[in-house]
Amino acid sequence: MKRKAQTKGEAIIPAELLEQARRSISMDRLKTKSGKCTVCGGETSATGADSLCWVCRRLKISAWREIEQQAPAQE
Repeated sequence: MKRKAQTKGEAIIPAELLEQARRSISMDRLKTKSGKCTVCGGETSATGADSLCWVCRRLKISAWREIEQQAPAQE
C-alpha cells in the first residue's frame, strides 16, 4: 500500500521569522567560541565576566566555599 503524496501547503511560520531565528542562533554560536579560559585554555561562556570555562569556574566556587567553611573553625 502506498501513501498519498503530501501537497505543499502554506508555511506555518513566515520565512522572514525563520531567517531571523537562524541569524540569531549563528550570532550566539560566534559569541560563545570567541574566548579562551585563562587557566586551561578551554572555551569560555559568554555569561562569565572572569573569562573562565565552566570547569574552572566551578573549581573556583568550590574553593571559595571550602575557605569559608574553614575560617570559622580557626577562630
